[in-house]
Amino acid sequence: MLVSKTKNVKSPTTLHALREIALMAAVCCGPVVCAQEPLVPQQSLSPSVPFLDETRTSGSVPCVQPPPLVRLQDYDGPLQKTVGIFARELERKSVRPPRYKPGLVLCSLDLKDKLSLFVRDTFDPVTFITSTFNAGLDQAEDRDPTFGQGGTGYAKRFAAEFVDQASFKFFRDFAYPSIFSEDPRYYRLGYGSSARRIWHAVDHAFVAHRDNGNRMFNFSEWLGTVSFVALSNVYHPGNQPGFAPSARLVGYNIAEDMGFDVLREFWPEIARKFKLPFRPEPAPPDFEPSPKIR
Repeated sequence: MLVSKTKNVKSPTTLHALREIALMAAVCCGPVVCAQEPLVPQQSLSPSVPFLDETRTSGSVPCVQPPPLVRLQDYDGPLQKTVGIFARELERKSVRPPRYKPGLVLCSLDLKDKLSLFVRDTFDPVTFITSTFNAGLDQAEDRDPTFGQGGTGYAKRFAAEFVDQASFKFFRDFAYPSIFSEDPRYYRLGYGSSARRIWHAVDHAFVAHRDNGNRMFNFSEWLGTVSFVALSNVYHPGNQPGFAPSARLVGYNIAEDMGFDVLREFWPEIARKFKLPFRPEPAPPDFEPSPKIR
């Protein structure tokens, strides 16, 4: 079972450390379990979706739209629908650049697309589930003791946890990507050795893509995380003040993002391994693969 990313702005305690260790174990085991899975196209369990026509960016560069996300109704069965709720959040920010024709790039997200990404991520059921879970942990650990206990204390902790996630997504998925013309999505590599793909995922914390497809420093990751931590200190009275505690929280959250990017990189193989539907990546109708050399 995948665990949704939660932005906690606190020093890791025993319960939270165990949660993160479980996440990293899932991330590390994914490549090992799926190492023998062939990277070949596989039919999605959902009905095939026609590939969108090519369009052109403002710079007159040919681009293609990524295939649509797998819908929740495409996951058959109670358990698979539960997994689907968590998988959609991984897939929503994961794309793979086209490799079937030289010179093509993915179409960039415009301002309304980035706003839509932020809104959909914020009001996804996973956000409410994880806010509820983390508020319970905070209540048990009596974090932010000025919030008190009981129903009122829990409600305040839930609100703080929800604002944590919403503010982080606002800064990293919308505000800074709009300012720096940055694509907030993770670009999968999808081929090569496991080590190469893991390094590609970790590298995303430092290297992102511009809206025009060129590579750039990942300003959204770093400035978004710093802004989120600074803001959280305002409404989390239990946060330790000072530069050093804030710097540790920034590093902790960026390391967590690296782990989730590794999970995004290997998610198609994990989905195939457990026979879960995933977003298909078909070639355009006029694509003719090169004949195999015998």
